Amino acid sequence: MFKLYEYSPSGNCYKVRLLLTQLNIPFDRIEINILQGKSRTPEFLVKNPNGRIPVLEIASGKFLFESNAIMFYLSEGTEFFPTDKFERGQVMQWLFFEQYSHEPFIATSSFWYMTGKA
Repeated sequence: MFKLYEYSPSGNCYKVRLLLTQLNIPFDRIEINILQGKSRTPEFLVKNPNGRIPVLEIASGKFLFESNAIMFYLSEGTEFFPTDKFERGQVMQWLFFEQYSHEPFIATSSFWYMTGKA
């Protein structure tokens, strides 16, 4: 079973949880409180040297991080990732747009507001 290391208020974690749920893939959730530095511990840095969430444990000792990479991994071969080359490019286009244009401005501001850091 997959293990998702996450911080519940994070939008990047939410989108991975949403896709796992939509695909009916069972997974365990492991809460990592990033506000308390729990993603910077030696134990967590083994899972992701960047010290960020989400991280998906695929098998013992096998970890995948970066939300869009996780979503690509999970969606390949499903209805959420098309077989048509152009349509796949469009999916990737929106994933890159989200990380480059949405996440640093809207999502980060929302996170600061939700956590009282604004």
